[in-house]
Amino acid sequence: MTLLKTLDADIEKAALEWTKAPFDEQTQSEVRAMLKNDHDLLTECFYTSLEFGTGGLRGLMGAGTNRVNKYTIGLATQGLAQYIIDHYPGQRASLAIAYDSRNNSPFFARVSAEVLSANGIHVYLFDELRPTPELSFAVRHLGCQGGIVVTASHNPPEYNGYKVYWEDGGQVIRPHDKGIIDRVRATSIFDVNLQANEDLIHMIGDEVDRAYLDQMKDFCLSPESIEQQKDLKIVFTSLHGTGITMVPPALANLGFENVNIVPQQDVPDGNFPTVDSPNPEETQALKMGLDMCKKMDADILLGTDPDADRVGLAAKNSEGEWVLLNGNQAGSLLVYYHLKRWSELGKLDGKQFVAKTIVTTDLIEKIAQSYGVKLYNTLTGFKFIAERIKALEGQETFITGGEESYGYLVGDNVRDKDAVISSVLFCEIAAWAKAQGMTLVDLMEKIYGEHGHYMEALVSVKKEGMAGKEEICAMMSALRNSPPAELAGSEVTTLIDCDSQKVFDLKNGTQAPTGLPSSNVLQFVTADGSRVTARPSGTEPKIKFYFSVNQSLGDLTMGESEVDLNEKITRLKAELGV
Repeated sequence: MTLLKTLDADIEKAALEWTKAPFDEQTQSEVRAMLKNDHDLLTECFYTSLEFGTGGLRGLMGAGTNRVNKYTIGLATQGLAQYIIDHYPGQRASLAIAYDSRNNSPFFARVSAEVLSANGIHVYLFDELRPTPELSFAVRHLGCQGGIVVTASHNPPEYNGYKVYWEDGGQVIRPHDKGIIDRVRATSIFDVNLQANEDLIHMIGDEVDRAYLDQMKDFCLSPESIEQQKDLKIVFTSLHGTGITMVPPALANLGFENVNIVPQQDVPDGNFPTVDSPNPEETQALKMGLDMCKKMDADILLGTDPDADRVGLAAKNSEGEWVLLNGNQAGSLLVYYHLKRWSELGKLDGKQFVAKTIVTTDLIEKIAQSYGVKLYNTLTGFKFIAERIKALEGQETFITGGEESYGYLVGDNVRDKDAVISSVLFCEIAAWAKAQGMTLVDLMEKIYGEHGHYMEALVSVKKEGMAGKEEICAMMSALRNSPPAELAGSEVTTLIDCDSQKVFDLKNGTQAPTGLPSSNVLQFVTADGSRVTARPSGTEPKIKFYFSVNQSLGDLTMGESEVDLNEKITRLKAELGV
């Protein structure tokens, strides 16, 4: 006989509220079962309320205040609706809504639409699943005041949630993120209006799809290479997600005729049955795609995550072996290609820029400097790149940019990372390189030869619970108060403290502003150009350490240089105890 955990009185009281109206019978039954049989699970479901964070919410699905369900989704949407109404008084406010392939995503999208419409807000709801970047595009295309995409990115199947967008098509940032959070916190689950006004819910689909696909043609820089290499052998996997809806037609729209889809993974499925995790950063997720590439001797592999805002990339090296390119390498390829082609086409006039996050490779900055193009660094999170694009609208033109976690953007019609247009452009680059006798890996090595060999690594240290949180705080305090004098034998010359928003020149004792919002991030830069970043995760119980090292290739082979740089990263990790 299993002994039930003694219930906390407040948890029991909260749970009992969910066993009666207005909660539906299925929810009531689920909570009653936990009250009777599983107090541990009941505690997890009710000990707190699911937090609406700066970008939206995400969590496990199920009944309870600490789970994603009809009622917590409704609560978040009710708070958002009230904020929109307050912010746009007297206006005909509208929001666009999209959803991914996760379990319950269509249902949660519909609940969101019903709550918004019940509050007098017009809703443009996609008729089927669509990529996150198309939602960003739709907000701008339809002139909406904001948007919602129901997704939990690449989390396990039992998760769901949603992200909130503002009228520029970017994820909400200051001051709206805090304003929405405050509104949600001030709203009770019993305040949620679920009485939909169907007259205010407008279904959208093909017209937005066509506009989204057609605008990508504007960013094609080498149509002659695509025509010459239109039979480029492309393998694509959507990892059971939304990429299948837009990536193949986008490639066809640009003229690629040999697109081969991994058949076991082309059906949207929120259980993601063929992968441990639908994350294109992980080799296992792309294994079926790699196997298909080897079998048919393909030129390029593309793999998108469930909501198609991130893309993984692989190509052959000079020995014919398949190599997975990481996010720093793929981002560098995009920037190099675009700046080279813009320069060759006479399109650079000093009013363009590229952008990346502060933990993304410094190689991108080196490339930008070589073409006299401005590079803006932002805090981690693509919403900050979108913020920079918005701030410079009408003054400077965004060419491309991205972040090391496999998210990139080309042009500014979309204001979030976009795996659809990125996939198209990676194929264009592959066609352009193949026309010159190179693979993408060859091109990457050419870039290293021109600008230096850069190598990056990431270590995530998990620290669970309250004790773990305190330990992460202690680690950051120690680094902040007693920074290392040298790292891997090279003097630390610069300390960047994003929390105090100051850059400290440790050689001459001067300081300057970071030009970035305050964030609990520390960076150490050494005399030899190495960079180490420490950043507690904002969504997980982790502290992340980012390492970046580089050297000129000179007479070294790529293999010899890789050994050197790997050894340096190993030494840096050891010195920081990670």
